Amino acid sequence: MAERRIVALSAGLGTPSSSRMLADQLSAAARQSLQDAGHEASVTTYELREYAVDIANAMVSGFAPPNLEALINEVIDADALIAVTPVFTASMSGLFKSFFDVIDKDALDGKPVMVGATGGSARHSMVLDFALRPMFSYLRARITPTAVFAAPDDWGAGTDGTGTLDRRVRRAGSELLALLGDAPAPAPRQNPNESLPFEQLLAQVQARPA
Repeated sequence: MAERRIVALSAGLGTPSSSRMLADQLSAAARQSLQDAGHEASVTTYELREYAVDIANAMVSGFAPPNLEALINEVIDADALIAVTPVFTASMSGLFKSFFDVIDKDALDGKPVMVGATGGSARHSMVLDFALRPMFSYLRARITPTAVFAAPDDWGAGTDGTGTLDRRVRRAGSELLALLGDAPAPAPRQNPNESLPFEQLLAQVQARPA
């Protein structure tokens, strides 16, 4: 049976980060759901803060530096995506949004996605429905019905697995399994340079060392 590959993205800025903690919980739940269903599963987690400069350069230059391009390809080639952002100024973080701004608008077409967010108050949970869902819907991703928000009071509550956060995380993991069960096979990717505008191709040539 083919292994299911999941990529998890955390846009947390600190170390440790509550966004990374939530991403790890969601990853573990997704992996467990797949394994319980008899599938092999692997999860690779990336911290977007490590790509912040590359993301900014891609925003202004129109093309991704090699490290960022490799991450984008990992996201595109994954069977499913887990994406977690902290809440800043009543919305997703700028770093999180910028990463998805530099991805081709068709890159996530049909991809199963589980989303999560962290914030200082449960009032910020509306970000899931008013910011994250619309963005991933625009990208035509397939989003789990359950999106998970974690406020400070959620951490450590019900450490025996009975807390509301744990239940939401497990439910989201089961829903990701259901989406993977009937997810369409990813289409073969074309050479990334085949359909680029001339200005972007020229910028890549000029950026290469002599």
